[in-house]
Amino acid sequence: MIKAILFDFMGTCLDWHSSILPALPSTLSHDAKSDSRSNGAKPTSTPTPRGSHPEIKPLFSEEVQEKAVAAWHHQKAWPDVAAALRKLKEDCGLEIYVHANGTTRLQLDLVRSSGLKFDMLFSSELLGCYKPAPENYRRALGLLKLRADECVTVAAHTSDLRGAKAVGMKTVYVRRETDDVWEDQEVIRSENDVYLEDMQELDKRPSAAIAALGGNNVPSLTHRCCVQLFP
Repeated sequence: MIKAILFDFMGTCLDWHSSILPALPSTLSHDAKSDSRSNGAKPTSTPTPRGSHPEIKPLFSEEVQEKAVAAWHHQKAWPDVAAALRKLKEDCGLEIYVHANGTTRLQLDLVRSSGLKFDMLFSSELLGCYKPAPENYRRALGLLKLRADECVTVAAHTSDLRGAKAVGMKTVYVRRETDDVWEDQEVIRSENDVYLEDMQELDKRPSAAIAALGGNNVPSLTHRCCVQLFP
């Protein structure tokens, strides 16, 4: 029986790209602003476009960099996330967690800025290693006192889901325009238990997980609007 859902945060739940754009220099070209997204990569510290636009380096003064880092700590949620989380928690009785790389301080700031509500935040800083290392998932499961087959990972990143599957967790891929840009989506679809275009599917489409992500906990709800996702 599924008891908990572990969500990747940036990219999966948060629109990191649109959140940092206002902090970038106004003189920056559209192509340069889109560089990190088109490369399918998120910045890890100072969110500045990389590589193919060396001419922009002088635009990133210390003040601009500070604004960009501040924006990285103040991201907005994708519009489909809050309702999906609420239904999984309130209607299905599931535990929901952030499980993401980064510092605990970053996650606390992002929960505040996004307005999203979780039961707990599991940062790589807290767990002592990064996803997709198997030990990262095992440590989270150990703290939750749950087995891998009682948990599901939801992410917009193939690497996160491959790590989860390697330790025995079920996986739900949510496609986002900001991430996995160069990945073969058909391969991703075949690798995961569920492939979704957005999180609205988590509560609108019967096969999109409400039953399997907790339907056993709520038989009446399962009968009314859900089918089992993971036989």
